[in-house]
Amino acid sequence: MKAYLILEDGTVFAGTSIGSDREVISEIVFNTSMTGYLEVLTDPSYAGQAVVMTYPLIGNYGICREDMESGRPWPDGYIVRELSRIPSNFRSEGTIQDFLKEYDIPGISGVDTRALTKILREKGTMNGMITTKEYDDLSEPIRRMREYQVTGVVLKTTAREKYVLPGNGKRVALMDYGAKRNIARSLNARGCQVTVYPADTPAEEVLADHPDGIMLSNGPGDPKENTAIIEEIKKLYASDVPIFAICLGHQLMALANGMDTYKLKYGHRGGNHPVKDLETGRVYISSQNHGYVVDMATVKPDVAVPAFINVNDGTNEGLRYVGKNIFTVQYHPEACPGPRDSAYLFDRFLKMMEVND
Repeated sequence: MKAYLILEDGTVFAGTSIGSDREVISEIVFNTSMTGYLEVLTDPSYAGQAVVMTYPLIGNYGICREDMESGRPWPDGYIVRELSRIPSNFRSEGTIQDFLKEYDIPGISGVDTRALTKILREKGTMNGMITTKEYDDLSEPIRRMREYQVTGVVLKTTAREKYVLPGNGKRVALMDYGAKRNIARSLNARGCQVTVYPADTPAEEVLADHPDGIMLSNGPGDPKENTAIIEEIKKLYASDVPIFAICLGHQLMALANGMDTYKLKYGHRGGNHPVKDLETGRVYISSQNHGYVVDMATVKPDVAVPAFINVNDGTNEGLRYVGKNIFTVQYHPEACPGPRDSAYLFDRFLKMMEVND
């Protein structure tokens, strides 16, 4: 079936429908990862967005549900150049097109994703529509696209209730703002008992459980929208419990301390972003998925100091809080884009909890 990707600037790409054939409007973003398409599809941080994969061949090793980063896929739509319809992998449990149909997610293949990505890089992230309908007049769909906003996605993706992943070591409270499973797995692998809390859990309830450390997770959307959560993070900050925050959690902690965030032109999404540790000068290759960053001009030196920067564009990639057992990073140390460069950050978090005993 023929399908179309229409951007809010009026650009139209024609291709083939994959997955659901329903019409969807979403924010269009691109990811530069060469592998890990299932992890991308099941990352809650993509809620409210349709993902363009820049790597030209997608689906060649099929779907393996053990690799999913959450219980379901989250993007509104999926856009690829070429779809491999016959996967070759002994772990494969199905195809991408069947996976998309199962979860009613529209997709389109046959799109010149290189040309599309260049548009998004030059003009910035914009809204778009995936549809099987052929529009003679684009004014009405473009109006609807321009009205679309990503809202309410943290509460949409968070856990519905508190649950515990057993361990014999330190007790970690994981605040789920749209957490990838591998965050809890990385802590579990180091012996931690991980208690996962829904995003809207009051700080008093978390602290009453006497955790050895608190983890603020990644998640989707504009961090400034989460005003109630930011108020609870202020209370967590005021405690003496060590805190490690990733991605959205990093941004929320900054907002809780009077700093500001802003939206990047086209975001950082992929498994190949270099970040520099400002203390050692070492550069790490990181996995990233975010459209917002902390404004370095608003970082208060008596509250926090920059710990990492993005080598490509100089944006903030992490903060170390002054006089507190708190550090935060913008990228994903739990991801495995190839080298596991950043996994040591979980070990640093464990040492913080041990010192705090």
